[in-house]
Amino acid sequence: MATSNTALVTGASGGIGMELARIHAQKGGDLVLVARSEDKLEALKAELESEHGVSVLVIAEDLSQPEAAGIEISTLINNAGFGGHGLFHERDITSDQAMMQVNMVSLTNLTHYYLQGMVARQNGRILNVSSTVSFMPGPLQAVYYATKAYVTSFTQALAEELAGHNVTATALCPGAVATGFVAAGDLDGVDIWKNAKSADSVARCGYQAMEKGQLVAFNEGRLKFLLNWIIPLLPRKTVLKISRQFMEKK
Repeated sequence: MATSNTALVTGASGGIGMELARIHAQKGGDLVLVARSEDKLEALKAELESEHGVSVLVIAEDLSQPEAAGIEISTLINNAGFGGHGLFHERDITSDQAMMQVNMVSLTNLTHYYLQGMVARQNGRILNVSSTVSFMPGPLQAVYYATKAYVTSFTQALAEELAGHNVTATALCPGAVATGFVAAGDLDGVDIWKNAKSADSVARCGYQAMEKGQLVAFNEGRLKFLLNWIIPLLPRKTVLKISRQFMEKK
C-alpha cells in the first residue's frame, strides 16, 4: 500500500469515521480502517474498493487496549471515541477508564507513532475528532467532557510545534451528531440530540478544515460564536448549571 495519500481512520465502522473514510476514498486516497467491528469494516472496504478503485486495509482492533498501532501513513484521522451518562460516583469506573484509554491514550499513542514519520518526510495531516463540549466542564458526562478538552488542547499544542514542518493538526469540534454515539453513551432522552446534524455534513466540515490546515473546526456557526464569545464571559457556576441542564434527561 502506497503512503503518499494513505489515511488511517479510527472508529471507521460507522458515523463520522465511516463518512471521513468515504470522503478520502472519493478523493482517490488509500485507507487503513480501524475499529472493533471487523464485519462492518470489511463491508466498507468492499464498498470503497469497488466504487473508487482504492486500496483498503482493515485492522480490527479494540482501541481501549494499549499498543493498537498500524502502519506508515500520511494522514491520521483519530475519530474513535465514546461517552457515558450519569453521576461520576455512580458509574462503573472501568467504563470510564476504557473511555480515557480510547479517547485520550490511544489517540496520543497513535499520533506519536505516526507523527515521527510525517515530520521526517516533512509532510502529513492529522485530524482529531473532538467536540464542542471540550470548551466547558460536563456534569453528568464529567469524564467524557474532560477527555475531549484534552483532545482539543493537545491538538492545538501539536499544531504550534509542527509549524514549519509542513505537517498540520486540526481539531474537529462538532455539536450533536446523529450517530450510534447516543445509544452507546446512554444518552437517549437528552434534548440536544433531537436536532443532531448528519455525520456526513460533520465529516465534510472536518475533512475540508484538515485540508486547509485549520486549527479548530466547528460545524455550526452559532456554537462557535457561543463558545468563543459568550461562555468565556459567564460566571463559572453559571456555565456549570447550563452545561448540566443540557445533559439532563427528560
